Amino acid sequence: MNRRDMLAAFFGFAAGRLSSAAAAAPPAAVALTPQDNADLQRIAGYLGSIRTMYAKFRQLAPGGGIATGQLWMARPGRMRFEYDPPTQILLLADMFYVYYIDKELIQMTKVGLKSTPAWLLLRDPITFSDLIVTRFERAANTVRATVVEKTEPDNGSLTMVFSDNPLALRQWSIVDQQRKTTTVSLYDERFGMALDPKLFVYQDPYAASRRQSEP
Repeated sequence: MNRRDMLAAFFGFAAGRLSSAAAAAPPAAVALTPQDNADLQRIAGYLGSIRTMYAKFRQLAPGGGIATGQLWMARPGRMRFEYDPPTQILLLADMFYVYYIDKELIQMTKVGLKSTPAWLLLRDPITFSDLIVTRFERAANTVRATVVEKTEPDNGSLTMVFSDNPLALRQWSIVDQQRKTTTVSLYDERFGMALDPKLFVYQDPYAASRRQSEP
C-alpha cells in the first residue's frame, strides 16, 4: 500500500489540489425529510458523546490494498492511527496538525487538521449546520450519511456508516481531493477509557541526537 493511501485512510490528505475548473461547482445538498433531520441530530448527539475511543480497523485503499491496525481517539481533535506490521506507518492528530510518520524511513509530513475531513469527526461540538449533506440513506439496521464542508468542499467528502438500534459508528470512507476513496471499517470498539495524552504527541526521532551534538 503506497504512502498516499496511508494518508488518505483517516485524514484525506491528498497529493495535490484539484484544478480550479474541477473545483468550481460545489456539491448539491440532498433533500432531507423530517426523519432524516431527526436522525442527523441523533448522529450528532452520539458522536458528541464519544470522548475517548479505542478500536481495531481494517482499511481498503483505492488500489485494493488492505491494511489493519489500531486507533485511539480523544475528542476534541486527537487521534492515533497505527498500522500493524509489516507496515511501519503512524498517523497522529494533535488538535492542530495531522502528522504522517514513516518509522522505517524516519520521515514526517504534516498538514493542518482543519483542512482534512478528519476534523468533521474530531471537532467539538459535532454539528451538521455548517456541512452539506450530499447523501443520506437508511437500510436494514444501517444509516449512511455523506457530508462535505460548506466553506471548503474541495477538502474531500466523508461518508459515515452506522449500525442502528443502538446507534454505533462502524465505518467511514474518505473521498480525497483526487476523487480516490479509502474505506476504514471498525471492530472491537471500546469507549470512555482513560488515554495517555502522550499517545497523541509527535516525538521527533532526531531530537535526542541533536541535543547531544549541541555545544
